[in-house]
Amino acid sequence: MLLRLPSKHIIQAFQRKLLSWYFLHGRKFPWREIQLDPYRAIIAEILLQRTKAETVSKVYLEFLRKFPSWKSIVDTDIKQLESVLTPLGLYRQRARGLKALAEKMIDTKGILPQNRDELMQLPMMGQYLANAVELVLWNKPSPLLDVNMARLLERYFKKRKLADIRHDPYLQKLSSAIVNTPNALEMNWAVLDFAALVCKAVKPECEICILNEDCKYYKNSVKDK
Repeated sequence: MLLRLPSKHIIQAFQRKLLSWYFLHGRKFPWREIQLDPYRAIIAEILLQRTKAETVSKVYLEFLRKFPSWKSIVDTDIKQLESVLTPLGLYRQRARGLKALAEKMIDTKGILPQNRDELMQLPMMGQYLANAVELVLWNKPSPLLDVNMARLLERYFKKRKLADIRHDPYLQKLSSAIVNTPNALEMNWAVLDFAALVCKAVKPECEICILNEDCKYYKNSVKDK
């Protein structure tokens, strides 16, 4: 089935508005402010999965202080690791996954695979985390597609067909097109921040939204009510 994306002109207008907003209103987090090596970058994205960025920001630097390397995670008792991860939720699942990934990274002397297929074989390395590695470490314009990015893109453009965002062809292709800019990292952050601060899941601030003029959600669900 042919996937029809918005025109290049529409996508570029969306990108310009969001980037302009981001450079004025974007959130500040430790993993955005410091130079990230592979370890720090991967740890940040693992902690961010299914957890609010504001919550992660409270524990990220402390986690790095307690666990400055893959070896420090391997050498730590699983219960102690779970205790540190408890404020983030999913602490048992996250601790087991981190242990398994750390052991694998020790085996490879901390060197990540250099292609997508091999990268996906690592523990915890799902689509989102692999995209994050490509974006942050390999400078590829990959989307940090989660429920927040999906919500903004679907409200502004149109809804996806499949329940799982990882397998919806339209949303996958659209998100890739949106972040395919020279500022791919900032574009990703702009979408995520705008979704968190303006295009919120509950009570989105549609009336003051800089995108509402062309937003399908605003036109169909808000404007005429």
